[in-house]
Amino acid sequence: MNYQESLDWIHSKLKFGIKPGIERVKWLLNELGNPQDRVKGVHIVGTNGKGSTVNYLQNTFTAAGYEVGTFISPFIMDFRERISINGQMISKEDLTLMVNRVKPIVERLPLETPWEAATEFEIITVLMFLYFGEVHPVDIAFIEAGMGGLHDSTNVFTPLAVICTSIGLDHQAYLGETHATIAQNKAGVMKAGVPLIYATDREDVAEVFEERAQELACPSYRLGRDFSFRDQGAGFDFFYQGECIEGIDLAMPGQHQRANASLALMTTLLLKGRFPRVTTDVILSALSTSRWLGRTEFVRPNLMIDGAHNNESVQVLVDLLQTDYADKDIHILFAAIEGKPVTTMLEMLDQFASLTVTSFDFPKALQLEAYPSQYAKVFTWQEWLENMKPDEKKLYLVTGSLYFISEIRQSLV
Repeated sequence: MNYQESLDWIHSKLKFGIKPGIERVKWLLNELGNPQDRVKGVHIVGTNGKGSTVNYLQNTFTAAGYEVGTFISPFIMDFRERISINGQMISKEDLTLMVNRVKPIVERLPLETPWEAATEFEIITVLMFLYFGEVHPVDIAFIEAGMGGLHDSTNVFTPLAVICTSIGLDHQAYLGETHATIAQNKAGVMKAGVPLIYATDREDVAEVFEERAQELACPSYRLGRDFSFRDQGAGFDFFYQGECIEGIDLAMPGQHQRANASLALMTTLLLKGRFPRVTTDVILSALSTSRWLGRTEFVRPNLMIDGAHNNESVQVLVDLLQTDYADKDIHILFAAIEGKPVTTMLEMLDQFASLTVTSFDFPKALQLEAYPSQYAKVFTWQEWLENMKPDEKKLYLVTGSLYFISEIRQSLV
């Protein structure tokens, strides 16, 4: 198969949907010689903030001169973003080479085992471990879980550290109805003796993590308890055990990004013995230049895109707009996929100059007629963009599903 045929084959597995469980991935990896066992990595779980935290870590360790792998989802511009080294996505040649190697094994799975066919995400996960563990070995990999933790396809390796960025009510049909039950699922990636670095303002979530950490003898580091940050005007200072890193400036705005960066910083300090080239100067420089596609990103002087795709991320976005852009007339375009809490998300966004909803070209995109009737509607996002005015007093914001953000960014950038 050539590259396009390889990509089409991967995407053809979308029809198998989401199948929580790691049995299929473990079988596939075993047939490939268990490359995941050769990967030195950090496992990142959480409802929101995973991608930004991975990005901070990747930029920091790459700037220190290490070979750094990242695994993210979803992609924004190109499928190959999901598997990258030093911020550069996997080559078409390498991806094609691996797909041709993996495809026969994937096709044997339902014939030789009691399990169903592998899903798209499971196949991508296998390709990632094969790449980082054998085809292009890395010094360290930062691996973002797809959904949840315990039954996520990525939960097949022993990491150097586990990060949980946040716990919110998302994917409840798979992960549970409460913050505590979702936290239990995320805590399923924890391994004996492996440090846990996490952020939460909910004591029920903290109790879940601390109980699991005690069971597994895992050192735990909670933002606000064991390490913290303090705002200093445009920047912030970071504190841990009497140590202070001062004058940290981030390229991405918002308090949530300071929390994400602090999680990355804490993890970096814990790994410093293994990776001594990560100095304070490297950290400061890397954080000041780290940007993440589709997150509070300006694609035009007065047009921001941000993938706020659940209640928690919408609230974070609203807080940012109220603090950093209070002097602007803010006009919002929103689109979501099915299954999201659209009513409450729109209620939070409905306090600015205007709010409009639309749909987009994606199988699970929420259709226009399914939105609450009180909101203005446009048939296409292009129609909304045509009405933008080059006025410095106005801020135009496109938000909602990351799949929506991806479609728009690919057209505008």
